Amino acid sequence: MTTTTGSTTNMTHALLKLFRSKDMLMAFGIVLLVILLVVPLPSFLVDLLLALNIAMAVGILLLTMYIKEALEFSSFPTVLLLMTLLRLGINISVTRLILLDGSAGKIVDTFGNLMVGGNYVVGFVIFLMLMIIQFMVINSGAGRVAEVAARFTLDAMPGKQLAIDADLNAGLIDENESRRRRKAVEKEADFYGAMDGASKFVRGDAVASIIIMLINALGGIVIGMLQKQMDITTALSNYVLLTIGAGLAIQIPALLISSAAGLIVTRSTSESSLGTELFGQLSKFNVLAVAAIIVGLMMLIPGLPKIPFALVSIGLGVAAYFTQKMKAEEEKALLKPPEPGPTEPETPEQMLEMVMVDPIEIEIGYSLIPLIDDQAQENLLQRITGIRRQIMSELGLILPVVRIRDNLRLQPNEYRIKIRGQEIANYQIMLDHLMAIPSDSVEGDLPGITANEPAFRLPAKWISENDRHQAEMKGYTVVTPISVVCTHLTEVVRAHSPELLSRQAVQEMINQIRQKSPASVDGVIPELLSLGDLQNVLRNLLHERVSIRDLSGILEVLAVNAQVTRDPNVLSEVVRQSMAVTISNQYRDSSYTLHVMTLSPALENQLRNSLVNTDNRMGFQIDAKMAQRILASTGEQMENMAKQGYLPVLLCPRELRFAFRRLVEQSFPSLVVLAFSEVSQGTRVKAHGMVNIQEIQ
Repeated sequence: MTTTTGSTTNMTHALLKLFRSKDMLMAFGIVLLVILLVVPLPSFLVDLLLALNIAMAVGILLLTMYIKEALEFSSFPTVLLLMTLLRLGINISVTRLILLDGSAGKIVDTFGNLMVGGNYVVGFVIFLMLMIIQFMVINSGAGRVAEVAARFTLDAMPGKQLAIDADLNAGLIDENESRRRRKAVEKEADFYGAMDGASKFVRGDAVASIIIMLINALGGIVIGMLQKQMDITTALSNYVLLTIGAGLAIQIPALLISSAAGLIVTRSTSESSLGTELFGQLSKFNVLAVAAIIVGLMMLIPGLPKIPFALVSIGLGVAAYFTQKMKAEEEKALLKPPEPGPTEPETPEQMLEMVMVDPIEIEIGYSLIPLIDDQAQENLLQRITGIRRQIMSELGLILPVVRIRDNLRLQPNEYRIKIRGQEIANYQIMLDHLMAIPSDSVEGDLPGITANEPAFRLPAKWISENDRHQAEMKGYTVVTPISVVCTHLTEVVRAHSPELLSRQAVQEMINQIRQKSPASVDGVIPELLSLGDLQNVLRNLLHERVSIRDLSGILEVLAVNAQVTRDPNVLSEVVRQSMAVTISNQYRDSSYTLHVMTLSPALENQLRNSLVNTDNRMGFQIDAKMAQRILASTGEQMENMAKQGYLPVLLCPRELRFAFRRLVEQSFPSLVVLAFSEVSQGTRVKAHGMVNIQEIQ
């Protein structure tokens, strides 16, 4: 007794384990489908399978009506194949029962007698009509729609991928949402491709059903007349009627499945179910009212029955009345003022959300919204991707996500650039104009609206598209409004790159270097330098627009010198000396010549004698009058170099470089100050002037 109880318990656990494992249950079901093809089944099980087939067909049809997009039922092609196998297995089991026993269960008898009135001719005609509807109408149309949808989905994939990249670059979505959308695009292409192939299963099933019915009828007549000695009328009445009943019992669910396939491939993405969407789009008062009147007038045609048309006309009129009533209620609800809600953060949790600010943000007026249109050939989101690559190539800085928001408080054509929540720059552009920037060799004036280019404050004019050719012929540089915004944004990013280098970004860069070159990091971070110290060194380099792209090389230099000092300013100067090639290449021309101005020997000696270390930063201990004379002479030399077309670069001894840069950076932020040791071998130096305070009296 104990053994029997234990065996029952083990069997129960095994069955529970089977039903909990979805993969094992699926495999078990497919094996059962194959068994249907070869193992005889009693009539009771055949009735059960027929009922299951009908229930599953109805369930699948309802499911396709309630989903909002086709991908919610992405397994439909596989389900279509499995249902086809189930129907074929039932067909074979029913055929075996009809030919062997002359009976196939209650369901087949009901379909053969009750639904077609026991007339096998009528049943045969109805069966053929169902086959024609399924094969030539529903299945053919669904297959064509699936084929076209698969082709269009594949053609649209590159555009959808670009749209996802644009949303990611604009900060509208995060990396996880980007991956989810990419996966959805791939699944959509796979789904419609699979539906294109799965529709062939339904078509083949319809053809097989016709052939099976003919074989059943012929086989039944032969068995009835030759083996059971029936006359042809009795054989036709028994076997053909059973065959038609079986065909109807099996093909009606097949018709429902074909309808479900048609529904799912013709559905577009929607926010509601099919019923809600369909009735919402068709329930138009004007349409229903006019239709009610037309149907009502048809009662006046002699010979037509009046009651059916009257009932239909009344039904359409009632529908029009309720449609108009519902529309009035919706409009009333829309006009109702919304309940006042909290516009400002009240709870501590809401206030905590204000702590996080975006590193970089662009606010635009409502007239500039077309700049971020995904359908435009060139939009701001795509250009920001290019800016991100450019900044990474030039400075080695990974530009944070650029948030773009509309702001109704701005002027319609105005945009505003913010760094960490603070406004840095703003400008107003004209979307229907082009900006013409004159060069040194322009010939003649140009009609247009006078303005200043925002990035470099150059004089410019807004001109119409018709004047573009004329402006280019006169030597003007003509740029589009979106180029004006992008150039302005690029310069703002360059100028504020130290602020955009967050500690989290430095940590991510370190993690990347640790994976590829662990020896550059081990023993340096955090043993010799903290993450904050490294961030300060990198910010000092970015402050003077020195690229930090070679972070591995920078870490190797710091590993040697951090044992002596942890002062970020001193370490930054040491790193600069090791980057002489990079710095020289940044400022020399195509002939490997570096155009500079220098300090006079007398000024060098005077500055060297006044060099002090204040607040752990090198500086000059000089009076305000001398500092003013140095700045005046420096500005004069910068102007001379600019007139010659050269970028102002001052070359000085290494020990004076940092202190002199601190002295002039407030007055001349664009002046590049280099040390002699930062000039690489092979670079020719040509001096165009000398800062000399003796000449400034």
